[in-house]
Amino acid sequence: MLNRFRVSVIVLAAALTLSPLVFAQNARPQQSGAAKDQKATAAPAPLHDISGTWEPLGGPGDGIQALGVSAMPNDGKPEHQLPYTPYGLKTYESHKPLIGANEVLATSYNDPRDTCEPLGFPRADFYNLRETQIMQDRYKVAVLYEYGEAWRVIWTDGREVPKLVDGGVLVGKEVREPRFYGYSVGKWVDDTTLVVQTVGMMPEDKVWLDGTGRPISDQLRVEERFHRVNHDRMELTVTIDDPKMYTKPWLAMNKFAFRLKDPHFEVTEMYCSLSEMEKYNKLFGAPAGVGTDKPHVQ
Repeated sequence: MLNRFRVSVIVLAAALTLSPLVFAQNARPQQSGAAKDQKATAAPAPLHDISGTWEPLGGPGDGIQALGVSAMPNDGKPEHQLPYTPYGLKTYESHKPLIGANEVLATSYNDPRDTCEPLGFPRADFYNLRETQIMQDRYKVAVLYEYGEAWRVIWTDGREVPKLVDGGVLVGKEVREPRFYGYSVGKWVDDTTLVVQTVGMMPEDKVWLDGTGRPISDQLRVEERFHRVNHDRMELTVTIDDPKMYTKPWLAMNKFAFRLKDPHFEVTEMYCSLSEMEKYNKLFGAPAGVGTDKPHVQ
């Protein structure tokens, strides 16, 4: 969560067992000459392949989305007002974010992210979406986010999307509990477009949709469309469908563009650290020590 602190930690080897022998990344190094690159025609996209390390086309800062989801920023403009249900509006008004149309003072916010709770999905798509690694084999696609070194698996083996039931999701004949990053199933709708459906996320007291306090619930369904335009460019479109919070589905990201990084690029660790936040607040973030018991750095 902290843009200013990237804390080194020991990552367990078991966290990801995606070996280079299993996952094929077809990314090739980009040309070094900028002028030559601009004139050259981009190579076509490989078939059924979105693997590689991807960065927002406008640079890492574009992935921060400080005012909320990129297609519908929470800036107070009428055209960006979401179609809340009465319960959704009540839930939104109970949230006290540090940014957005309803921002509060640093001593009053209640964002679960700022106690180092897992960011969760789909907020992982809407907050600090900087360098993102995607690896895949014939059965699944793994998305590795820079923030928190979190990952999620998208199954592409033909299985059905889990059904929402009371208390979680139904996978086959087994009821499984909600998860911070949900349960994702993907299908190639053409040679270069992977459509992903995700359900089974945590209830509204655990996660927010974005940093401006917009709500989501355990009834949420998220559709992502990963479209690889050519070898070096990909676009992500995300639709939110949560009948508990919103009266109709709405578009959160609309063809958000990424560029392919060199395959040797090493993604930096980025973690939520309570000790680092407390240190920053005492030194810079809280005048006269006010609120130093709460981490409130963006």
